[in-house]
Amino acid sequence: MTQQAAWWQKYGTLAQMAQATVALLGFVAILLQINEIRTSNRASSARSAFLGYTDLAFQNPKFAQPDYEAIKAAGREERSQYESFVSYFLYACEETFAAFADKREWQASCDYDLKPHLPFLCEKNQAQPAYLATYGADTQQWVKTSLKTASVAPPDCKLGKT
Repeated sequence: MTQQAAWWQKYGTLAQMAQATVALLGFVAILLQINEIRTSNRASSARSAFLGYTDLAFQNPKFAQPDYEAIKAAGREERSQYESFVSYFLYACEETFAAFADKREWQASCDYDLKPHLPFLCEKNQAQPAYLATYGADTQQWVKTSLKTASVAPPDCKLGKT
């Protein structure tokens, strides 16, 4: 003889399944929230890095729009400061590219600011190829493409009238 299940046994199983479903949905919501926080933090960090670069450019207009020949002639200290300036600029752009891959205006801003630094990057890459290797593959490709587009190439590494 089969016994029919009592109503609490029948509905108890449904309640347990509902509880498990709610717990799973809660876990998924937490994962989505963590991802959103990570994305927001990355965007905030990128904005801060780019703002820092902009402030540095404001404080050092001779590096933001450089006369590279004059910087080379000025001496080791100024060349070192300029190299640090360009490194900070590349880092800021690398961060913004990663955080705002879908926003073309960040790429355009970095493209605009990169152009006057191409002679330095050309010479630096020719003398020390490991310099560009300190940046991510996307940044390396961006710089190399920009060098080709502007026709800046060894041995003279001069910026043309493009």
